[in-house]
Parts: sequence; structure tokens; C-alpha cells
Amino acid sequence: MNEERPIIGLVSATSNEPTTSDSFAFWLSPGVIVNPFDIVEAQQVAHDGTSRTFGIVTTLEHTTDAPTHLSNFISSDFGQVDTEPNTVRQGTTIAKVAVLSNDKDIYMPVQCDQPVRFANQQGIHVALGVDKIPERYRVPAGLIRMSNGTQAVVYLDLRYVLGPEGAHVNITGISGLATKTSYAMFLLQSILQTAERTGMRNKIGVIILNVKHGDLLSIDQPPKNGLEPEQHEMWEHLGLTPKPFDNVRYLLPHSKDTPRTGYPNSFRLPERNWSIYAYSLQDTYNKLDLLLSQIPDPWDTLNSLIGEISAGLSDPKTGLWGPRGKWAQVNDWSSLLHGQPLVDPNTGQSQKIGEVPAITVGRFRRILRRIVETRQSGIFVSQRAKGIKCLSEEIAKIRGGEVIVVDIAKLTDDEQTLVFGDILRTIYALYAEEGSDREDLPEKVIIFVDELNKYAPNREKGSPIIDQVLDIAERGRSLGVVLFGAEQFMSAVHERVAGNCSTTVVGRSGSAELSAVHYRFLDQSVKANITRLQKGELVLTHAIYRQPIKIVFPKPAYLQEGA
Repeated sequence: MNEERPIIGLVSATSNEPTTSDSFAFWLSPGVIVNPFDIVEAQQVAHDGTSRTFGIVTTLEHTTDAPTHLSNFISSDFGQVDTEPNTVRQGTTIAKVAVLSNDKDIYMPVQCDQPVRFANQQGIHVALGVDKIPERYRVPAGLIRMSNGTQAVVYLDLRYVLGPEGAHVNITGISGLATKTSYAMFLLQSILQTAERTGMRNKIGVIILNVKHGDLLSIDQPPKNGLEPEQHEMWEHLGLTPKPFDNVRYLLPHSKDTPRTGYPNSFRLPERNWSIYAYSLQDTYNKLDLLLSQIPDPWDTLNSLIGEISAGLSDPKTGLWGPRGKWAQVNDWSSLLHGQPLVDPNTGQSQKIGEVPAITVGRFRRILRRIVETRQSGIFVSQRAKGIKCLSEEIAKIRGGEVIVVDIAKLTDDEQTLVFGDILRTIYALYAEEGSDREDLPEKVIIFVDELNKYAPNREKGSPIIDQVLDIAERGRSLGVVLFGAEQFMSAVHERVAGNCSTTVVGRSGSAELSAVHYRFLDQSVKANITRLQKGELVLTHAIYRQPIKIVFPKPAYLQEGA
């Protein structure tokens, strides 16, 4: 109730700075501390009674009756810093507020001298529109902590995270603060626990790409020493259980030493449920465009050759692997690169294929030889040995309630692009093109990848991998395919990918980065505050919020590398 919360100031409207339907200002009572991102409420008086207008503090200013700074200098005995001023200035601190909402949808400007209070948790939910989200769609996304000690749980609307109203989450900010991946994993856990409570757990599948060391290769294991008490308290305040992920399956890349040791090319080995994947030519012949996605092809000649190869190695009736005609002897990477029909058996030189000139064939062979032979990490094999998995087949088996972690941390850039593109293409085909009559196919699939800018860079020239990411960004919400991406600089991500995310999370970033067009949805005052965010603090924008808010979140409750 209002009587229980003290008034912290009164609304102030002047001839130069009137209140509007979108903003107001108030002066602070002496001794009151207010910070940017605090949420306040002001009384709104109308002919049919009072309502509450909620707003978020954007900036704070201290003003006095001195007309100029020179006046203050003169009043201190012409610049004597150790003397009492001759004229005691009258001053106050003014808080500028951006309007979030009104509990009765009355957006008349707040009148002067109306009392202002800190909002309580119920008021914060009204301010953000959370009160209008049905309980089953509320996903805890973090905590708002206000200057007066008030804490409030922040909820996302699941319909704007997984569809159909909107979809996709982008997390950005400079590295070294341990926030981007940690927040993504916390949010995934929150979504899965929310789904479990509402009986939807078996309708959601998750695919996670591990791109840094062994960070995500033990997400089904509890931390060795547990979580700190304050972290436990934060999890419980959010209505969640601090626990590792369950029903996890790990897919780890083949190494050059795997045939001898049986171990994958990974920084660490999960305790259980892991298998090794590799790419033979049979697994890759129809994905060569993804493998060469980073290679410039201004005249589309490489792409033409890739089409010839894919057609030659496919059975025309089934569309599956089936070399025929002049391609009949091609059965592995070596026979493709060093035998007919790409190589003239008499001269040993590259030769023309269809309308593709020999010079392009030679360039293709040089590039592919570098990727799959001389500089490969071990993921490309002549034939997959017994027990070695085909990645696309394993991804296509995803079931509701399952979490699949695909390790790509030790792969080269070209190999990482192939794996990520293969996952996207497999899932997209499963939901959009070929469909499936599987009863255990999840209704929603979430794909999380860090360093999204590597696969969807901000450039006009398209590529197979960029096109695949764009398809999911623009059509995924209607298909049930959701992308969670993270990167240091959102300005490096394709603008259409970033723009299609219904939820954007921003960690501490530099002013130069924040000046990019990707951040035009943020006011200048919010950008200034982002530059001084502390560790673990994030600014969150969501489709149903009218203004960005600042949140904190708990540490993930699984075993992390180095722990």
C-alpha cells in the first residue's frame, strides 16, 4: 500500500520542461538515494479517480539557483576552496523518468506536485506488463534490485521467446565478465523448469554448441563445492531450483588420434553419454557449400562446381548418396581430390567439369585440400569407423526434453562453420521442408551458439551459412526453431538477425560500440549507463517492455571448467 512506502519526492513540471505522456521529472527529498533503472510510481489524478503511472529513472541532475558556474565561483570568495561560500545556493536533485505504463491505461501527463514513491514488486510487474502474462507463460529472467532494497522477479513472456508471437534471444557485451554464456545457460534452465511445471518439458529440445574450451561439457554435473548461499537464495527467489541440466547427450569431434586412443578432440571429457562424430565424404558431399561458406566466390563459379559434384554423387531417384557415371569411382576425400573426374588421369592436372573451367576446378581442389587434408583437426575421415556418428543423423534424432551439446571448441573456423551450418540445415529441414511423422519430435527446438558474428557477419554479401541463419531468424518463430545467440559486439552481427530477436540482452559495452545502428532502440541515457554496468549486471529489452531494464541473475548450477 502507498501508506507503507514513503514519498521520495514530488513531480516537477516547468514552463521549459513540462511533463508529457512519455516522461516526467521529480525532485528528490533530501537524503533519498535513487539510481538509474530504479522503477518509481507517481499518482495520476483524473476526473474518475486516481491511477498510478509507472516509470523508470533514466538520468539524475542536480540543479541550483545559480545562473552560471561563474556565480558559484564568485560566491566562494572568488575561488577560495577552503572558505564558506558568501551565498548559500539553494539546490535539489532532479530525477528524469521515462513512462512505462499506467495501471488504468491513462496516459495523460502526470500533474505537478504529485507524490512519487519507489514501486513495489507488484507495481514493477504492472509497470512491465508482467501482470498481463498468463502464469504458464511466465519465465523468470532475473531480478531487479532497486536503491531502496526492493527486489522483484522479472519475467519474460514465453510466447515472445519460443514463439509464436516472437522468438530468438541475442546476448551481447564485452568478454571477461562471465555473463553472456552464463546468462544464456541460466535462461535455458529457467525455460526448461518453467516448461516442466506446465507439462511442456517434453515439447522442448535444446542444442548447445560448446565453442570455448570445455565450458559446457559438464552441464549435467553439479559444482564440486556447491553454490554460495547468496546464489542459492537468488535461485529460490526466482522460484527456480539450482540444479544441473538433465537428459544431456554430448557429441564430440573426431581427432587424428581417435583411431589409436578412442578419445575425441576436446578440452575435457564428459563423465557419461558422449559419442564421437566425424565427416566422411558421404556425410558431406551435399554440404560442401557450407564447408566453403567463408571462401569468396564473386562469380559463383565454385558454387556451380559444388552443384556438379553434389549431383554426380547423388542417386537421382532417392537423392541419397549414390555416385554414378564418371563419378562412380569417387568414394572418399582422396578419390574426389586426386582422381577422376576432377583430375585428368593422363596429365594429373585439373580438368573442366561441365561448364566449369579447369582453373576453377584447380582452385576448388587447392581450397578443399587445405581444409580436409593439410590443416584439418581430424574431423574429416576417409570412412567413419564403427561407433563414429554422423552428426546430422544424431541431431535429427532429437527428442523432447533432451539437451544435446555439440563440441566445436578445437575445430578450425571452416570446420566450425560446417558443423553449425549442418545443425541448422538439419533442424530446418526437419521442421520446414521434409517434415516428420515422429511422435517424440519436440514442438520447439532451441539452438544456442556463442560468437554468432562468425556465422552471420554484418555484411551485404550473402553466403550459404548466412542465408541459413537468416531463414531461421525470420521464419523460426512460426516453425518452432529458436536461436539463442551471443557475441562481444552486436554491431558485427547481420542486422536482420539481430533485428528479429524479440529479446535482447546487453552487458557492459563501450561507447563506440553503442553508437552502431544495432543499438538505435536504446536512448542515449541508457547507453551511458550500459558503459558502467558491473559484473553480473545486464540490461534487458523484451517485446512487451516499453523501456530497457537492468537485472542481475544467479550463477549456473553446474560444474564449470576450472571449478
